[in-house]
Amino acid sequence: MPHTEFGGAVTFVNRFLLHGPAEEFERVFAATSEFMGSRPGFLWHMLLRPLETGQDRHYVNVAAWEDEAAFRAAVQHPDFAPHAGALRALSTSEPTLYETRQTRAAETGRP
Repeated sequence: MPHTEFGGAVTFVNRFLLHGPAEEFERVFAATSEFMGSRPGFLWHMLLRPLETGQDRHYVNVAAWEDEAAFRAAVQHPDFAPHAGALRALSTSEPTLYETRQTRAAETGRP
């Protein structure tokens, strides 16, 4: 049965297309991750890269936040600006904030 009660939790999804070196992007992203991880309301994130050949210039960040206000406060914090600038120097991105509408976890007790 899908869950439909989520409180104010939100998910941030940001697709990146690199125009700089992947190693540098991952280094800069790790520093951004450290900053965001210390912000109130941050829950977790994953940085993903496709397995398909020829897609190694693409990344996706998926992050969960307690609520929209916590996310907005983090990205509006003055110390975030240098992180955003460093990422923009290496990539273009498509950031979007989502509210959860449905979710499902694996059922327990499978045969």
